[in-house]
Amino acid sequence: MRAKTKMIHGGITGDEQTGAVSVPVYQVSTYKQDEVGKHRGYEYSRTGNPTRHALETVIADLENGKAGFAFGSGMGAMTSVMMLFNAGDHVVLTDDVYGGSYRLMSKVLNRFDLEHTFTNTSSPKAVEAAIQENTKAIFVETPTNPLLKITDIRKMAEIARKHDILLIVDNTFATPYWQQPLDLGADIVLHSATKYIGGHSDVVAGLVVVNTDELAEELHFIQNSVGAVLGPQDSWLIMRGIKTLAIRMEAIEANTKKIVAFLENHANVSAIYYPGRESHPGHELAKQQTSGFGGMVSFDVGSAKKAEEVLGKLTYFTLAESLGAVESLISVPAKMTHASIPAERRQELGITDGLIRISVGIEDADDLIEDLKVALSDKKKQLV
Repeated sequence: MRAKTKMIHGGITGDEQTGAVSVPVYQVSTYKQDEVGKHRGYEYSRTGNPTRHALETVIADLENGKAGFAFGSGMGAMTSVMMLFNAGDHVVLTDDVYGGSYRLMSKVLNRFDLEHTFTNTSSPKAVEAAIQENTKAIFVETPTNPLLKITDIRKMAEIARKHDILLIVDNTFATPYWQQPLDLGADIVLHSATKYIGGHSDVVAGLVVVNTDELAEELHFIQNSVGAVLGPQDSWLIMRGIKTLAIRMEAIEANTKKIVAFLENHANVSAIYYPGRESHPGHELAKQQTSGFGGMVSFDVGSAKKAEEVLGKLTYFTLAESLGAVESLISVPAKMTHASIPAERRQELGITDGLIRISVGIEDADDLIEDLKVALSDKKKQLV
């Protein structure tokens, strides 16, 4: 079954009892048992819900994994994955990581003595150097947020196997349509399904897929114990988003290529970060491990003042946190998505105050380019 077909026909489709084409929303908390301890597959919706199960089945199919899990948010998914480890364990993470992931590791999970090291996972040597005797996992974001750095998943898998540790990949930016980390050797893949998989700015969710029955059993125990589960209505919305994921990603990438070509020739843009550019340091690697370059672009306009001017003149790009929606979104990472990272650390990574991140939508590309052309010009916005 090919990718586009799998997004429509993968997992559990419809309802056999009624013939409904769409999986029903099982808005229920508990289930009648035939006898004490004898149920029909479901007993309590924290443990399992038919609508959530349908979503978990299809995401496992899309990522070619053993089992899928749906959580109340991407951060809920990441937190639950990190609960696979114990106090005193150590995790190596991508340095250019989402601000919320940085905050979780450095300000929350450190309270429980889960140690961590942020390093440049684009460099296998740096990863090897960061591994300690108590290291239990490598956590990779690729492409990264917001500098779109690329990590060699196969190489990370080799390193993980060498040290008998897990490889976890955040696949939010690439989506299972463009990249399948489990096929490249990862053990766990996770998504903020709020983004591309949901795709319509109307739901918050997180998804995880694992590659072994053992990990599936452990993560289900954590999911049931912690209870950070996704509700049935939101599960249904995510499944609806999956059905159009392929065509949205293709339309978004087509728009993105046109926008990048425009930005490359603009005098007020000093740097562009997009793996689809041949000049991007991770371009060749991205071509090898993904089938598309996605719709995330970051570019530098030189200063916080200029960034504010650009944002103030836009019409079609919506100033908002998040990404991966049908509408184009724009943000300044230093002041928004990555504000939780200390300023000195942001400067070290290259997240400057003049860095702008855009999540390209499915509007007409010419309208988006005209919008950016006006915003990037040195002219002031005309008052109506």
